[in-house]
Amino acid sequence: MTHLTTRDRGPLRRRRLRGRDRNALLAVSLAAVSLTASGCVVVHGEREILPTTTRAEAAKALKQFTAAYNNADAAYDGSLDADFTTGALADIDSARLKAGHLNSPSGNSGHSALEFDDVRYTIPKKAGWPRWFLADAHGNKGGDDRWLLVFTRDSLSEPFQVAYLTLVAPDAVPKFTTDKDGWAETVPASSPRLAVPPADLGQEYATYLKSGGAAFADGAHTSGWRTDRSKSTKPGLATQYIDEPLTGGDYAPLALRTSDGGAMVFFTTRYYAKETAAAGTSVPAQNQDVKALTKGEIKQSLTMQFVSNQVALDPAGSGKVSVIGRIQGLTSAEGA
Repeated sequence: MTHLTTRDRGPLRRRRLRGRDRNALLAVSLAAVSLTASGCVVVHGEREILPTTTRAEAAKALKQFTAAYNNADAAYDGSLDADFTTGALADIDSARLKAGHLNSPSGNSGHSALEFDDVRYTIPKKAGWPRWFLADAHGNKGGDDRWLLVFTRDSLSEPFQVAYLTLVAPDAVPKFTTDKDGWAETVPASSPRLAVPPADLGQEYATYLKSGGAAFADGAHTSGWRTDRSKSTKPGLATQYIDEPLTGGDYAPLALRTSDGGAMVFFTTRYYAKETAAAGTSVPAQNQDVKALTKGEIKQSLTMQFVSNQVALDPAGSGKVSVIGRIQGLTSAEGA
């Protein structure tokens, strides 16, 4: 998968449908609000525990997202998939497209359409909003890795949008707890049954990246990332990092119960990396995408802001959390 870049839009900002499309969907939702293949009708979705969508609707949502994503990538035009991304992925995707457009105004000459097969949908039953589900698919990019896409929406008047997108090894995807009809189970953000409550994972991760600790198992996105960061400071160039969780609105962590009693949790963090060159030296040259998203002239320092979305396996009771996938992207940068 190509490197992704982003811009930060704040934790409570959500992309909305254009007025005409919103009105059309409102009319449809008032006429027919059936959400389940079994014919169960939503009257008070905020109170009743129901599947968050049908399998047919989930497949339609993936098809719509993929088409929009490919159109936007081909044209380097973020408006073409704006209605189908939100949260961390919206930040990552919109800045990637912004940088691409600034560097190649005529479009993406290297575009290759993203395609999915062997798609597995995990649809939970829950009350209230947001309604969300997981699509686990094989893509024609990323080798054998599985693409995990979390679709979410806040009302029937909105389309499903992808908030989280990560790639993981095929054997890293767990089995989920399901009922007799195949519907999965969500885990409350404050659940005390897990090693780390989903709501606290972002802060725990930020703390771990700064100071280490025993909360996370070793791996590429934990101990390996800390090692990589330690190597980024070199003679003549100092690099400082600040990490923080993003937990509000469309950045809220989302968790599914796994068959072993634990949970698969999707969560978002933001971090800043500041490179400062010693007197008489300069910050290393940056690639075109970084330059496109940078304000000011890079002389002695460059401060970069990233959004990072992770997926982790959070064990029941006690134990270490395993971060099994992560995609990050530059949101903005400033030279000085």
